[in-house]
Amino acid sequence: MNKNLLYRILLILGVIGVCAYFSFPINKRINLGLDLQGGMHLLLKIDTSHLSGQAKLDACDRAVEVIRNRIDEFGVRETSIQKQGEDEIVVQLPGVTDRERAIEIIGKTAMLEFKLVSDDPEKLKSALAGVVPEGYELKTSASDNQPLLLESKTVLVGDSLTNASVRFDQSQFNEPIVSLQFNAEGAKKFAELTASNIGRRLAIVLDGKVQSAPSIREAIPSGEAVITGRFDAQSAQDLALILRVGALPAPMHIEEERTVGPLLGQDSINKGVKASLIGAAAVFIFMAVYYLLAGLISNIALLLNFLMILGGLGALPVLFSGVSATLTLPGIAGIALSLGMAVDANVLINERIREELKAGRSLRLAITNGYARAFSAIFDSNLTTLIAAFLLFQFGTGPIRGFAVTLTIGLISSMFTAIVVTRVIFEVLLNLGWIKNSLPMLNIIGETKIDFISKKNLFYAVSLIVITVGLFSYFKKGSQAYGIDFAGGQLQEYSFKTAPEIDKVRLVLKKINLGDASIQQFKDNPKVILIRTSADNNIALTQELKKAFPNDDLQILKIERVGPVAGKHLKEKAIKALFWSIIGILIYVSFRFKHFNFAAAGVIALLHDVLVTLGVMSLTNRQIDLLSITAFLTIIGYSINDTIVIYDRVRENSRLYRKLSLRELINLSVNQTLARTLLTSGVTLCVVLAILFFGGDVLSNFAFALFVGFISGVYSTVFIASPLVLSWGRKGSR
Repeated sequence: MNKNLLYRILLILGVIGVCAYFSFPINKRINLGLDLQGGMHLLLKIDTSHLSGQAKLDACDRAVEVIRNRIDEFGVRETSIQKQGEDEIVVQLPGVTDRERAIEIIGKTAMLEFKLVSDDPEKLKSALAGVVPEGYELKTSASDNQPLLLESKTVLVGDSLTNASVRFDQSQFNEPIVSLQFNAEGAKKFAELTASNIGRRLAIVLDGKVQSAPSIREAIPSGEAVITGRFDAQSAQDLALILRVGALPAPMHIEEERTVGPLLGQDSINKGVKASLIGAAAVFIFMAVYYLLAGLISNIALLLNFLMILGGLGALPVLFSGVSATLTLPGIAGIALSLGMAVDANVLINERIREELKAGRSLRLAITNGYARAFSAIFDSNLTTLIAAFLLFQFGTGPIRGFAVTLTIGLISSMFTAIVVTRVIFEVLLNLGWIKNSLPMLNIIGETKIDFISKKNLFYAVSLIVITVGLFSYFKKGSQAYGIDFAGGQLQEYSFKTAPEIDKVRLVLKKINLGDASIQQFKDNPKVILIRTSADNNIALTQELKKAFPNDDLQILKIERVGPVAGKHLKEKAIKALFWSIIGILIYVSFRFKHFNFAAAGVIALLHDVLVTLGVMSLTNRQIDLLSITAFLTIIGYSINDTIVIYDRVRENSRLYRKLSLRELINLSVNQTLARTLLTSGVTLCVVLAILFFGGDVLSNFAFALFVGFISGVYSTVFIASPLVLSWGRKGSR
C-alpha cells in the first residue's frame, strides 16, 4: 500500500472520528428548531414616530434590553433576541406554549402614570354626555368598571420606580396587589403629591388604562404605593415583572408571528423522520441493485455523508462563535434531499467507469479515468447549487436558513465522500485483489441516438403554452396566489378530539365578527381545521371555540401572523434571492465555459423551470409561501446540475471530435448523459415523493414544488437549454 493511499485512509478515519464526536449525543449537540419543539418566533416593530434625536436612535437598543430582562424573569431558556434594522427586533422563544401571557409580557409598553381624578360631578356628567371638558380625559377603571374623569396632566410617572412586587391585602378576600417602591426623588414627589391632595382619588394608569383609583387618605412619605384590581396571582406577578424591569421606550407591535404548539412539533418530527427514512431507503436500494458492488460502495459514502451532516451541524457552534446548530423541519427535508442529490456524483462516476471499461481500459485505469473525467462536472454542478444555498441563507429566515445550512453541509460532504471516500475504497479493493478485471453493473438504459435538436420548435411551443396558461392563472388570482408570508394575515390551526362541524365553527367566527374568515378542513385528517383571518383575533377565537366545543380537548397546533409591512419585506427578499442566484449562476457558468451563450441558455432554462412550477402551483390551487421560494431556489440549483453535466460533455467532445458540428456535438452529448440524467433525477424524485406523501402538511407545498421543478429541470435541460446553445452558437453549426 503506497503512502498516498495510506494518508487518504487516515484522513477519512480522522473525518469519521471528528464527525462522530460532534454528532453524538445528538440531543446535546443539535438543538431542535421552533417548528419541531414548539415555541414562538416574533418580529417586533418599534414605533419611534413620536421620538426624535438620540432617543429615536437608541430606542431599538433600549427595547432589546428591556425585552431581554423581561424574558429572563419570565424563565425561558435558550432565547434569541436580535436587533434587525433600525426599528425591528426578532425574538425566538423555544418551548413557550402560553402565547397570550408571552405576548402580554413582551409587548406591553409599561408606561406608568399617576393622574388625579376630578371630584366635580357636573364635569363628569358633561363628559358622559359626550362633551369632555378641556384639560380632562374620560376613562373607565379596570378594577370596578366605573367611569372616571381624569386630569390630562400627569403628576408622576413610573421612571423613578426602584421595585415592584406582589403581596396580598389584609382584607377578608386576601387578594393579590402590586406594591411599588420609588427612589428618593420619586418618594419625595409622591409624598408632596399625596400631602396636597388628601381626600381626592389618584388614578394609576398603565399604558393608557386605569388599573385602580384609590382615595388619598393621608400623606405617604415612605415612597410606597399599591396597585389594586381584580388580579389573580399570575397576572399580578406579570404586572410586577413588567414594571420592575422597566418600560419600553416606545410603543411596539407584532409585525410577524409564528407559533408552533408542542403537539404539531412532535408530529412534524415523526413525519419528517419517516419521510426521510423512506426516501433514504429508496436511494440505498436503487444504488445497491443497479450498480451492485459499486452501488454498495456508494451507499457507504452516503452513510458517511449523513454522519458528516450531523457532525457539521454539531460543530457549527465551535467553528463559528455565536452560531447555534439548529435542526428545523425543512432542515430534515434538506438532509434527505442532499442524500438524493449526493447520488448524482456517484452516478456520474459509475457511469464514467462503465464507459472506460466499455472502451477496453483495465479496471484500475477505468477507475482512474472515471474519477478524473467526472470531477469537473461534479465540481461545477455542486458549486452552482452552493450559490443557491448561500442566497437561501442570506435572504431566508428561520427554518429556511436551517434548510440552507443542511443543504450546504450536505453538498460539501457529498463531494468529499463521492470523490475521496469511494475512490479510496476502490483502490483498497484493487490492492487486496478482491476486484480485478471487471466491475459488473446493470444497464437498463442502453446507448441512444436520438435527434433531440430536430424537435426543438415543438418543445419551445409546448413550454410557451404551459408557462402562458400557468402565468394567466397566477396573475388572475392576484393576492390570493400568495400565502400569508407575502399577502399578510393570520393563520390558526386547531386540533379537535372529533371532526368539528364546519357550520358550527362558522357560527363561532360570525359571533366575534370574523364571518369573512376562510376555513379549511383537511381530508386526510378532518379533526384538524385551518382558519385564516385578516387580523389577530386568536385569543377571542380560541376562547369561543373552547366554549362551543367543550368536550373536544381543543389544541392550538400553530399560529402564523404576518403584517403587511413584513409581508412586503419578505416578498422583496424572496425576489432578491431569486434574482441574485440567477445572476451568480450566469456569471459562474460564463466564466467556466468561456461562452456567454452557454450561460444564457442555462439561465433561460432555470427561469423556465421556476415559471412552470409557479404556474402549476397556481393551477393546482397551492399558495406561494416562503417554503415555495426555498423550493424555487433548490430547483435552480438542481436544474443547473443537469445542464452543466451536458455542457461539460459538450466541452469534452469538442476536443475529441473536432470535425463534428455544434448540432452533432450537442446531440451526442445529450445521448451520452441521458442515462445519468434519468437515473439521478429518478432517484431524487423518489426522495421528493417520500417528503410529499409522508412529510406532512407543513412540507406539502415545498415537496410539490420540487417534484414539478425537478421534472421540468430534466425536460428543460434536454429540450430547452441544449437547443438554445445551438441557436446562439457559431454560424453554420446546424
